[in-house]
Amino acid sequence: MYVRKKKNSSGSVSIQIIKKVKGRSKVIESIGCSKDSDEIEELLKKGKERIKELEPTLFDNIEQEDKKLKFLSISNEQIIPIGDELFFGKIFDRIISKKTIFQSVYKKNDKHELFKALVISRILYPGSKLYLSDYLFYFKKKEISDETIYRLVDSLYKDEIKQRVEEAVYQDTLAKIDNNLVVSFYDVTTLFFESESEDDLRRIGFSKEGKLARPQIQLGLFTTLQGYPLSYEVYHGKKYEGHTLLEALKSFQKRFKLKHKPIVVADRGMLNDANIAYLENNGYRYILGAKIKMLPGSIKEKITNLTFIDDSTTHEIEIDKTVKYTQENQKYSLDIHQRLVLTYSSKRAKKDKRLREKALERLKAKIEYSTNLTKKDLKLSHYAKYLDITDDCKVEFKLNHNKVLQDSKLDGLKGYIINDTTLSHKDIIEHYQNLWHIEKAFRISKTDLQIRPIHHRLETRIKAHILICFVAYAIYKEFEVKTRDLKKEYQISYKILRDLIKHVFAIKLDDGEIFPMKLSKIQQRFYDALHS
Repeated sequence: MYVRKKKNSSGSVSIQIIKKVKGRSKVIESIGCSKDSDEIEELLKKGKERIKELEPTLFDNIEQEDKKLKFLSISNEQIIPIGDELFFGKIFDRIISKKTIFQSVYKKNDKHELFKALVISRILYPGSKLYLSDYLFYFKKKEISDETIYRLVDSLYKDEIKQRVEEAVYQDTLAKIDNNLVVSFYDVTTLFFESESEDDLRRIGFSKEGKLARPQIQLGLFTTLQGYPLSYEVYHGKKYEGHTLLEALKSFQKRFKLKHKPIVVADRGMLNDANIAYLENNGYRYILGAKIKMLPGSIKEKITNLTFIDDSTTHEIEIDKTVKYTQENQKYSLDIHQRLVLTYSSKRAKKDKRLREKALERLKAKIEYSTNLTKKDLKLSHYAKYLDITDDCKVEFKLNHNKVLQDSKLDGLKGYIINDTTLSHKDIIEHYQNLWHIEKAFRISKTDLQIRPIHHRLETRIKAHILICFVAYAIYKEFEVKTRDLKKEYQISYKILRDLIKHVFAIKLDDGEIFPMKLSKIQQRFYDALHS
């Protein structure tokens, strides 16, 4: 028997298993047909494997003896790692289809495989793009030049590939949550650069990482309730984070054409009139962290009159207000109704009191031990509001005890601003507390995936780097969710688990045939958990 390629009148190619019977060719089995060259090659491989199943005795004796001779001369150079492909490659191929992402742009699928290698490398051996070419050469026995890698990186923000990739991740995330996007979480983080030079994207601004003198960019991320990624946007480093929500949400809504708008959950940094007006005008429900100590005096007075018996007590205050905003250079005002839900924590109250007392001690020391200290020198101190400062030329430490007393009445309180009338206090609090998923996403990206520091200079490469890390996080998140219980059972760290995956090997013979080595018990259990 043998495998035959037969050209059809339609232009497709049929792959058939043929057997000579009395001098005539007889079709034993049809494997399939296709017009795609890559699919034809796959069908040929299936045909050869099928022949072995149909006539095993024909190959057994010859192949077994041949394999024995080959394995006797195995060298270290023939042992290659396959854990990356075995554990994460299948997930990548399911999310990022080579047909929908690359095949419409490139004739060959080597772009798909290289993009896969770039993504998985962020999970298993994060480092520079140049390290990947060395890794592939020394360990995978694949020769890919640095120029080839950077050509792919440069192309990721061309040909609309970025949009296709993000759409693929979005659709995969929707499938995980049964196409029921009820709540979406948004937050922003900063990513710094080693270089000290600025440009239109890399700007020195407020750094959440304490890198005050370093140029940075800002990354805005949307996730689901479970922490799966939905979408992201990149902003220059000097942009005020509170202004990113509006732009990110507009882009999110336009790109994915949301039929059922989710509840938007964001921290108090996003609480400004422009954001609230956009959310209200576009029919979004929202839960935003409230800046309690910056609320109008009339509302703070209502809050101080409330009684919190214990940490489980919640209260609600109705708020009617007018927000002012600008749209297309025109100024508008909007009357809205909101709910302010309040919770109390005795632990938080102790912390608030401790922080205020320490800050006042530092402020007092600064005033007493500094000469020629003026009112202007204290303008950046949040706690200067507790002082009575009358002389602009010479400052004395004079504590206003009434201001401290009024402030202490708000210790331990946390507030949530909501425009939805149906959500219970419990749901509101639980939804907001789930913001930790997005904070964890940033932490994972910065530590395990090493998204920063960023060494690129060109804007297209910087954004391509973020795209690679975005897909890597989508794969990482699925891995984390599916193996969570098993990790607890083994009490194993991600670092050790990553090393276990990196130590999955196969033997590659001189003729190119690959024989995977048997997984250890723990490797097999994690593999089964991931692909179940």
